[in-house]
Amino acid sequence: MNTLKNYIGEYIEYCEYRKRLDAKTLKAYRIDLKQYENFCSDSSAVFSRDTVDTFITHLHRQYKPKTVRRKIASLKAFFHYLEYKEVLQENPFFKLDIRFREAKLLPKTISFYTIQTFLSTLYAQKEQAASGYPLRCCIRDIAVIELLFATGMRISELCSLKPSHIDLESNSVLIYGKGAKERVLQIGNPDVTAALTLYRETFQEDITACGYFFVNRLKHKLSDQSVRFMINRYTQLAGISQHITPHMFRHSFATLLMEQDVDTRYIQKMLGHSSISTTEIYTHVSNAKQKDILVHKHPRNLMEVDKG
Repeated sequence: MNTLKNYIGEYIEYCEYRKRLDAKTLKAYRIDLKQYENFCSDSSAVFSRDTVDTFITHLHRQYKPKTVRRKIASLKAFFHYLEYKEVLQENPFFKLDIRFREAKLLPKTISFYTIQTFLSTLYAQKEQAASGYPLRCCIRDIAVIELLFATGMRISELCSLKPSHIDLESNSVLIYGKGAKERVLQIGNPDVTAALTLYRETFQEDITACGYFFVNRLKHKLSDQSVRFMINRYTQLAGISQHITPHMFRHSFATLLMEQDVDTRYIQKMLGHSSISTTEIYTHVSNAKQKDILVHKHPRNLMEVDKG
């Protein structure tokens, strides 16, 4: 007799081999469904609407709305699978109200001048570096940040790049995004191309040994965490008080393009968003910038008008 644990195991296997979901998505599904399994440990009605409804209330008490939404989506997909396999006669999500308001948090961005200061600090460190390991680190770090900002790619996408994904002859990069979706972006700045070329020439042997484009000192794939530490280090060296994360370069890429009147649909494709609504949040950021300009820099604020 199949148990909830067995059904979850079968579903994860189905997601991995039939749906070809990536490792991060599979990990999230395992965590979310294990949590439901633990919640149902003392219940025999694991597939009932009341149990699911009580579990969702339990989630709302514990987590922020964004996390709750993800966990509900995981559970809903699992029950859809059970319905598809004819394990369930009726999906408990039918007639279950799972709608709730979620605060729209504007993405945190880095200003144009802060990015300029950050990049200047990177290049200054390279000039000051002695030969050997310190110089190699600077060359790699410049290539990482230049590419991160030039393309707006996710940090996970950058760290997963293979040597064949970077074509410096056509100045393009092949990116594998969420759901194994591919997109190709052009590198439009000669400094970025030069940084990537120098990095590849300097690390060619390590890249070949590792199999990934960006490598660490042990000749292994560069990790997300290593990039975070690296960004923190240069932020301090640059005297920047703002806390900067890798994803903020992605947000800044989109916002600064929006401020240059680039069509939202183009930005959507460059970011690899499946829905235009995800990209439209940057419109709100751009509007906030517009308000700041009109309130503080409009010439009318400088006029002294005699109103009689």
